[in-house]
Amino acid sequence: MTEGNFVDYVKIFVSSGKGGKGSTHLHREKFIEKGGPDGGDGGRGGHVYLVGNKGLWTLFHLKFARHVKAGHGGDGGGDRSTGADGDDKYIEVPLGTVVKDKETGEVLFEITEDGEKRILAQGGKGGLGNWHFRSSTNQTPRYAQPGLLGIEMDVILELKVLADVGLVGFPNAGKSTLLSVLTSAKPKIADYPFTTLKPNLGIVAYRDFQSFVIADIPGIIEGAAEGKGLGHYFLRHIERNSTLLFLVPVDTPDIKAEYDILVNELTKYNPEMLDKERLLVISKIDMLDEELKAELKTELDVAFKDIPYMFISSVAQQGLTELKDKLWAMLND
Repeated sequence: MTEGNFVDYVKIFVSSGKGGKGSTHLHREKFIEKGGPDGGDGGRGGHVYLVGNKGLWTLFHLKFARHVKAGHGGDGGGDRSTGADGDDKYIEVPLGTVVKDKETGEVLFEITEDGEKRILAQGGKGGLGNWHFRSSTNQTPRYAQPGLLGIEMDVILELKVLADVGLVGFPNAGKSTLLSVLTSAKPKIADYPFTTLKPNLGIVAYRDFQSFVIADIPGIIEGAAEGKGLGHYFLRHIERNSTLLFLVPVDTPDIKAEYDILVNELTKYNPEMLDKERLLVISKIDMLDEELKAELKTELDVAFKDIPYMFISSVAQQGLTELKDKLWAMLND
């Protein structure tokens, strides 16, 4: 999937169908001149549904479908025949899609399971025919109900990526490189900040044909929660991850300070982020010899008493097996 095809935010206008009107028909046939009311009911208007589809990873297919309208219900007929129901509309969305009312910002519901079907806009109810209004004092009612109007609304669809592990780090920390060596994903890699402009997903193959999903989230910088840089566009994708992997290069001037900035931005965006499992990974460890590595380990043991950490090198393929084992253990604890 190219970056241009990854769409995680769309606005659409949906309109359910109007209900059909009831019939005022009076029964007539040979030898029966005044047969009484037999008007049927109108059909209901079409619903607009959202359906989860695990085969979709983006909202790109809805990027240009700005209006979704269901069909109107048919009018009732004679002989108590009910009008046809309006055609329903089905909008397929990837798992992890959040639906919001554009006007109020209220979260209406979320789609998290394959095949899950939820009504977004309910069709109008069909009107009752005159047969329902007959009585001993009014044996030939010449009126019926009109159908109810459908619902029109502007909604926002937001995708929150469903992944087991979220890669968190500053721009140019090596997240895309790590994703490329752990999985078969082929993210864009270059030696400049903000190379990754969209979240990348990869499947990590583990032992005994088992696997887990890891997501490379575009770089977060200080102030991202307030809208600085690109991070504020993608912080919502981290909400779904059960485990957060903080990636900090070994040549960072202050590893603890950089880690604290990342944690602070996540906390400001959503305090519940602190409840997730965390793992600190120090990358580019091939730049250090054993003596410098031992000195750094002594410093980190003091700075990170409660947070587990590991050393890896994506380029030199060091510590990757141990990293997979650690992540698998954390996901299945």
